[in-house]
Parts: sequence; C-alpha cells; structure tokens
Amino acid sequence: MSSEIPATSTQDGPAATKGAWTGWRDFSVVAREFEDAAQSQCSFYLQPVDGQPLPTFKPGQFLTVAPNVMPRTSDGPAATRAITRCYSLSDRPGLGHYRVTIKRVPAPPDHPEFAPGLSSNHFHDQVRVGDTLRVKAPAGHFFIDSDPNLPAVLIAGGIGITPMMSMLRWCVAQQPQRVVHLFYGLRNSGEHAFKQLLEEIAASHPALRLNVVYSRPGESDLQGRDYQHKGHVDVELLRRTLPHGRHQFYVCGPPAMMQALVPALAEWGVPVRDIHYEAFGPASVKLPGGAAEAAAPIATGVEVRFQRSGRTLTWDGRDASLLDFAERHGVEVESGCRSGGCGSCETRLLEGKVQYEHAPDHEVAAGCCLLCVGRPSSPLVLEA
Repeated sequence: MSSEIPATSTQDGPAATKGAWTGWRDFSVVAREFEDAAQSQCSFYLQPVDGQPLPTFKPGQFLTVAPNVMPRTSDGPAATRAITRCYSLSDRPGLGHYRVTIKRVPAPPDHPEFAPGLSSNHFHDQVRVGDTLRVKAPAGHFFIDSDPNLPAVLIAGGIGITPMMSMLRWCVAQQPQRVVHLFYGLRNSGEHAFKQLLEEIAASHPALRLNVVYSRPGESDLQGRDYQHKGHVDVELLRRTLPHGRHQFYVCGPPAMMQALVPALAEWGVPVRDIHYEAFGPASVKLPGGAAEAAAPIATGVEVRFQRSGRTLTWDGRDASLLDFAERHGVEVESGCRSGGCGSCETRLLEGKVQYEHAPDHEVAAGCCLLCVGRPSSPLVLEA
C-alpha cells in the first residue's frame, strides 16, 4: 500500500482539530528516521517555522502536505509543481512536533504527474532536514474513542500501522491501564516498522497485547520472537485470540485487507458502531447499515464543463471518479486523499448533480462537490 491516505471512516466527530490554523502553514523538517530494516518506511519530524505552539490532535488523524515535486515523463523531467497528499500522524499528540511516516511506493522510470508513488519517492529521495513544507492542520474522522473502559483492538496492515502508533502511544501515555490489542500484519521482519519500540512497549505495559502476523517469514525470522502468528490478520485469528466481550475495532490497511476484514467483522456480529476504519488506496468498504447513498444509475454521454479551464468534455463512464476524469483530460485539479477524506478536491458545483457511491467522510460545503469520489448524475458545470 501507499502511505498516502484516502480516509474512509465510520468514526463520527469533527473533521478538524480544535484550535487548528486555517489554510497552509510552513513547517521545517527537523529530523528523518527509517523505521524498518529495508528502509522503505521513513519518519519525518516537523516543527512550525513560526515557532508558535502546535494544536493537539486526535490520535489517528492525518496531515495534509503540499511538497514541490518534479514529475518525470517520457520526454524527461516536467516543471516542478506542488501536489497535495495526506499522511497519518504516527506519534501521539503533545510532543512539540508532528511526525508522519511514509512508505516508498515503487514507481516506473516514466514517472508522470499523477503516477502512484510520486510523493513518497520525492520524500525519500529529496526531502532533507532543514527543508520547508507547507502543511494543513490535522484533520480526519478516524481516531480512537477516549473512553478508557472500552478495550481497543487496533488492526494494521503494512503502512496502516501509522495511525495505530499514534493511538497506541497516546493510550500508553494517557490511559496506561486501558487494554489494547494490536494486530499488525506484514510479510516479514524486513518491513516490520517500529519493531523495537513495539517490543519495548509490550514488555513494559502488560495492558498491551501484541500480535504480529507475518505472511512470508524470512529464514532468520523466529516465531515467538519476531512474530506471534503466521498467515494473515483475519476474523478467525481474532476469534482465537480476543477474549469475550465488547471491543472497539480500528482497522487500517491496503484495499484487499479492508474489503475482506471490515465486512467480516460485521458478519461475525461486531456492531457497526464499534467498527472504525481507514483505507489506503481505492478500497470500497461496505457495511450493513453504513452511510451509503441509495444506488442510482451512472450517467453516461453527458457533458461536463470545467469553467475555469474552459473545457467541455463528455463523461463516458470509464473513469472511477470526476477527479480521474479531469486528470485523464489534463484538467488541473488539486487533490489529496483521493477518497473523500481530506476535502482538497472540493470544487464548486455550478450546475447539475453529483452522486457518491458512499457518503464522503469530509463534510462537503453547500454548493460544492468532491471530485475524487463523485460521478455525474446529470450534465455538470464545475468551477475548476
């Protein structure tokens, strides 16, 4: 999975942090550190250039950043431009800095503007201590419930460990007696992020029940030392491992994991109100009783006018979203999470109607729409 965050969450709550700034704020990179043996996951520590205090955030929320990158095409490097991406905060609030941990996503040699991995490769290869980044305030509806009496089950797949680290470290600092079960699924020790830190927390905090799951252990990986279970994190493993009683489930991982595990939790009998999730990539997670809009026919052969760009195009239904449609036709639109979580692609809807397969996590302003999860249900005029 990419560590870029499309937020798809059932957690209710404010989208922005109390006391947060509006718009962009300059942050300096004060440290960077690899978190796994393969050096595929790197943490970046950020402090505000203006030296003013940082607002707190809810453990599990994300940052929106706008690095200046230089895409590569078959004709060579393209012009440098800012792109927008969202990354989970991977440390607890109140430390005087923000931390994001970004996994490098392999990218082809021809690395065009909208290719997967454009941002992660830029961070790994170009962003150094002393560099300045533009950052929006922490936001997102995926965060841990603060009730200390509710045992938490944190389930991470791959780089989905990042919001879980924020939740876990907050619990250890603020609610050390709260029972937390962490299930962390990955291939082997080479990509085991925060390995030593997790082992130290588990050794010193008996309320943490650590369950690391390797799907392809390496020759030197030892069960019982490096990992507790072989295979994948699934409901059968949870059945065998969790004690009886109510738990709050928090799930974050790649699309295949989310599409299988989240509905399986509901089928197991976990109340939907106790299932909270955030998916990386274009995962489509459906829960019984979830907040999805009623299905409606997808319009095809309708005109979509991008007013500012002066383009009128015909929607033929081949694109997953209006954002994909715009990018395929070279219409420049700001974007971030790409699944309705951050609001970066919010655009004024001047005429027509846009439908969503699932209600966006972001609270869409009146008279606007989100291009990343929207499709036309009539001819449209968009401000972009």
